[in-house]
Amino acid sequence: MKYSINTYRLYDSESRFSFSIRTKVTMKDTVDGDTLRRSVNTAIQRYPYYRVKVSVDSDGGYILPENTAPIAVLPVARKTRMLGSKEVNEHLFFVEYEGKDIYFNISHSLCGGKGALPLVMTNIWQYVKDRYHFEPNSPAIRKPGEPLLEDETAELTLDMLAKEPPIAKSVSKHPVILLSDYLNGLYNPLMRNPNYTLFSFQQKDVVDFIKANDSSVVSFFLIVMAKALDKVLPAKHKVIGGETAHFPGADFGIPNTHCDLLSHVYLDYERAQLSSDMERLGTMTRGQIIWQTDPTVSSEQFRSLYEAYDKTEQISGLAEKRKFLRKNKTNGENGRHGTYILNYTGQMQWGEVADYVDSYCIIVEGHLLGEVTSMENQIFLSVMQLIKTDKYTNAIRTVLDELRIPYKVEGPFPKHLSRHSIPVR
Repeated sequence: MKYSINTYRLYDSESRFSFSIRTKVTMKDTVDGDTLRRSVNTAIQRYPYYRVKVSVDSDGGYILPENTAPIAVLPVARKTRMLGSKEVNEHLFFVEYEGKDIYFNISHSLCGGKGALPLVMTNIWQYVKDRYHFEPNSPAIRKPGEPLLEDETAELTLDMLAKEPPIAKSVSKHPVILLSDYLNGLYNPLMRNPNYTLFSFQQKDVVDFIKANDSSVVSFFLIVMAKALDKVLPAKHKVIGGETAHFPGADFGIPNTHCDLLSHVYLDYERAQLSSDMERLGTMTRGQIIWQTDPTVSSEQFRSLYEAYDKTEQISGLAEKRKFLRKNKTNGENGRHGTYILNYTGQMQWGEVADYVDSYCIIVEGHLLGEVTSMENQIFLSVMQLIKTDKYTNAIRTVLDELRIPYKVEGPFPKHLSRHSIPVR
């Protein structure tokens, strides 16, 4: 394709939802802003593909030229800052801090939660080094001055996809969609309250349970959220649908790409199934995930999306490109939806840096959307909502109590998700 895959999410409208990632790293000590500013602008040298700004070429397509201006590192403000704005030097990445918290604001066009991990970890490693005057032993963290990995900037192309048809197709059981929640979250000022709640676990408590119940981290939390919704949704809704993202980079020969490369797995639970024991639910959920993450299934999803991207290149003018993509994309409003979403970005290996970090939290747009990360001996679950209610997070707590899984809960907190300030016509 003529344009980078990292540009296509920029064509989406943010009139309803933000397309950004806000990662909160809570340190054990109060953040030193001046040190953080130096550290971030040292660490960014390792990631040239994040030092970009948005421009429009002669055909009306978005391009991402280099941006040599410093990365903005600022105290948290009352008004949410915009990605790509003059205030953040037109970057699609900026950093804020408040108390012990560091917030990494990143355009979703450049990466997903998984792609953001190395960037955030390098920044925190450099900050610990500069703040405490020693070099932390953290072999898994990419360091400033190290070369890029061979496939770090590689992008998926149509010719990489599997040629075989999907081994099977997931057929929707038409799960309940919480339309009333979304309408209130988008249009009702008395109910709208974009927020997140953070659950923290000792990894051993979760892993021991998983091993005893034929489960995995992602399937465990998918089941927990389904069982929580089973407690609060009316009985007339016969199916509760889960959805999780899968990163198939290794299947296509680019395991280290930073691009937001995700296929989707759908898990429809009939209400009667949710009264089954956790081992049976774990086996069923893992089985669904295994076949839906087969490369032939992932390829089918990417092919329809990338064909729409490819057709965009034949259209002239930014306004026309934006109009076409919004109408023809196979995700978002035009795609299949579950009742909730639960994603797992994987295990982070911080080494000695972990001694200085209290928690890690991914904040994104969505309602009943959970993001799970693992750090050393801890697991974190952030649960995003659009409305003012505690019935869903209270139900999650009830399920965890019933399963005798210890946890700590914090929040709810406001999301403060950034939007983009870029050319739209």
